[in-house]
Amino acid sequence: MYLKTFLSTIAAFASYGLQAQTDSLKSVKSPLKISGYVETYYAYDFGQPENNQRPAFLYSHNRHNEVALNLGLIRASYEKDNVRANLSFMAGTYSNANLAAEPGVLKNIYEANAGVRLSPTKNLWVDAGIFASHIGFESAISKDCWTLTRSMLAENSPYYESGAKLSYTSDSGKWFISGLVLNGWQRIQRVDGNKTLGFGHQLTYKPNARVTLNSSSFVGNDKPDNSKQMRYFHNLYGQFLLTDRWGLITGFDIGAEQKSKDSHRYNSWYSPVVIVQYKATPTISLAARAEYYSDKNGVIIATTTPNGFQTYGYSFNFDYAIYDNVVWRIEARNLNSKDQIFTENTRPVKQNCAITTALAISF
Repeated sequence: MYLKTFLSTIAAFASYGLQAQTDSLKSVKSPLKISGYVETYYAYDFGQPENNQRPAFLYSHNRHNEVALNLGLIRASYEKDNVRANLSFMAGTYSNANLAAEPGVLKNIYEANAGVRLSPTKNLWVDAGIFASHIGFESAISKDCWTLTRSMLAENSPYYESGAKLSYTSDSGKWFISGLVLNGWQRIQRVDGNKTLGFGHQLTYKPNARVTLNSSSFVGNDKPDNSKQMRYFHNLYGQFLLTDRWGLITGFDIGAEQKSKDSHRYNSWYSPVVIVQYKATPTISLAARAEYYSDKNGVIIATTTPNGFQTYGYSFNFDYAIYDNVVWRIEARNLNSKDQIFTENTRPVKQNCAITTALAISF
């Protein structure tokens, strides 16, 4: 009997030790994280474009009447002590359209950057490589955005950038500030003949968990030096969680570019947007968007029409979270322009309507 009790005690201690060792191993956080994102979609454009391509100023969800991959993404992130790095590869109609100007395999890079912490006590970093843009509240990852498709404001400002940045986050986490040196306006590889770098800043203030205020800018030339035209751009937005159910985003872009080299006159463009979100249930949310984009001189969106690009739009969104990492979305969107910049059955018209649905999975 005593032998049996002794053996039971030994077994209990061994079991406890093994469990403690297992718990200790579980508590060790790996510095390397692998994640992914896949978003498929179907869009029906009532203009029925002959080449199945939606208007040229739309870079996401831009194929008509076909089931397509908007973005497939695989990401590796590493962070340990005072170093960090990110490497992401992508495929889909988004990368085909938005990185068309980039050579070779650069079209398939979503991000590739590395950083070093400069202070042992402060959150001060220097990073270099290819990044998601520091401009705007929307990204290429639709699941993270309140609407299925991107606003005209987001589609026609940088989604990505390359260069180096110095960034600082305050101890309270309320303030973030960064200064950037960039290869150009949405460029990985600089334009041939361009010998000037671009610059930017980002300032974000989060006074509490419900409010985010952001200011971002770009200054630079995105053309060869023999036709240099300086561009000045600023993005401002606020995101407000008004209640547990209601949210509001307001954004405004404004930019100016020299009319010609050494000119003291500028062509300007601007774009306001408002998005309202309502969370009906923990799994269902609704959103409505109103937006306008004015680019009379075609700096960003060229039309060759008398009034240039002057377009307003509205959309309505329905989201259903099937699981925590799976969302099904549907959106109806209407765009109206001052000139006949759209087509309907090959005829020029002022209006464009489309319905888009998407299934997004993150892992």
